[in-house]
Amino acid sequence: MLDLLKFLRARIEEDNHAYAYVAHTFGGEALLDSHLPMLDLIEMLARDYNAMDPADSRKEGLTYAIRVLAQSYAEHPAYRQEWHP
Repeated sequence: MLDLLKFLRARIEEDNHAYAYVAHTFGGEALLDSHLPMLDLIEMLARDYNAMDPADSRKEGLTYAIRVLAQSYAEHPAYRQEWHP
């Protein structure tokens, strides 16, 4: 799971850089319909997962949610099929 979280954080960083470029090039208005809130959500879930006690009954559900969110990057060459929910 740690590899998946690392993968997601790298994709989030790439996406944030892309959005920064778009905002710089076209202005902040260009980001109104972006998926920046989704990037924030994924980052929040990754932090929660890392902080969660392994015995917490919610950990299984959170693991599944992270795997589902990672599917949006399934075409990336570093995505592993073993991460598929």
